Amino acid sequence: MTINATAAVEDAEQDAREKRRGGGASLGRYLLVRALLIIPTVFILVTLVFILMRTTGDPISAALGDRLPPDQLAARIHEAGYDRPLIVQYLEYLGGVFTGDFGTTASTRESVIAVLARYGPATLELTVYALIVAFAVGIPLGRIAAARRDKWQDATLRVGAILAYATPVFFAGLVLKLIFGLWLGWLPVSGRSSTMTELQLRTLDGGTGILLIDAIRAGNGAAIADVLSHAVLPAIALGLLTGGIFLRLVRTNMIGTLSQDYITAARSRGVKEGRLVRIHAWRPALVPIITVVGLQVAMLLGGAVLTETTFEWRGLGFQLVEFIKARDFVAVQGIVAMLAVIVAVTNFVVDAIAAIIDPRVRF
Repeated sequence: MTINATAAVEDAEQDAREKRRGGGASLGRYLLVRALLIIPTVFILVTLVFILMRTTGDPISAALGDRLPPDQLAARIHEAGYDRPLIVQYLEYLGGVFTGDFGTTASTRESVIAVLARYGPATLELTVYALIVAFAVGIPLGRIAAARRDKWQDATLRVGAILAYATPVFFAGLVLKLIFGLWLGWLPVSGRSSTMTELQLRTLDGGTGILLIDAIRAGNGAAIADVLSHAVLPAIALGLLTGGIFLRLVRTNMIGTLSQDYITAARSRGVKEGRLVRIHAWRPALVPIITVVGLQVAMLLGGAVLTETTFEWRGLGFQLVEFIKARDFVAVQGIVAMLAVIVAVTNFVVDAIAAIIDPRVRF
C-alpha cells in the first residue's frame, strides 16, 4: 500500500514537472496567437469607422462646406485628396493607420496624432482613476457578499451593485456634482485642476500630460491635493459602474469556488471560514476579474465621453464631442481608430496576465 502510494505521488510530481515544462511553450504559442489577432481586430474596426464616417461625404465639405466659397472648398478637397476614388482613399488611410498616421483634422488642420498626444493623457488618467475605484469597491465588497451569502449584507450589496451598473454615467455625475459640489461644497465639480495648478504643471520640462504624475515629480503638495480633489467625483461616477460588475462577478465566482469538494474537505478539517475565503477561494475568482478588465476598458473609454463632458474634463472624450459639433469627421475617425487600437492592445495584455496566473486559460 505504501509503495503504491509513494509511486502515485512520484507519478503526480513527474506529470506536474512535464506540464510546467510544456507550459512555457504553450504560453508562448498562446501569446503569439493573441498578438496576431490584434491585426485583424484593428483592421475590422478601422474599416468600419472609415465606412461610417464617409457615409456623410467628404470630411472637408462636412466641416467647412457652409463657411468657404466653392473655389476654396474645392481647393481644400483636392489638397486633402478627397476627390480621388474612395478605394484609393481607404487604402491610403489604412496604410497611414498602420504606420501611425491618423490624418489631419479638417477644422484646425493639425495632426490627429498631436490631438491624441495633447488630450490622450487626460483620458488615460481618468480611466486609471476609475479602475482604482472599481477595484476598491467591487473586489472587497464582492468578497463580503460571498462570505455572507443570503444574509442581509449580501442582499444589500447585490441591490447596490445593480444600482451601480444600471445608473447612467452622466446621471451619476450630475447627482455627485449636486450633492458634493453644490450642497456640501466639499469638492470641485469641473476641470482636471484649478487654473493656477494647471498652468504651473504645464510649464514643467518633460511634462507627461498626466497632472498627478507631473505634480508628484514637481514635489508640489498643494498641486497633488488639488489634482486629486478634482479627480474624485469623475472617478467615482465612472468607476462605480465597473465596480458593480466586479462585485457581482467576484461574488458569483467565490460562491462557486466555496462549493467545491476541496473546500468542503478543508472545512471538515477545521479550517476557519475566513481563511477559506481569503486564501482558497480568492485566487480562482481573480482570473475572471482580470479577463473582464479588458472588456471594461472599452466601456470606460466609452463612458469617458459622457464623464468628461459632464465634468468638463478635457480629455479625448470631451474633445471628441467638440469635433462632432464641428463636424470634423477626420478627427473623429482618428480618435475612434486610436481608441480601437488601445482596446485591442489592452485585451492582449489582460489575456497574457490571465494566462500567466491560471495556465488553464491557455487551452
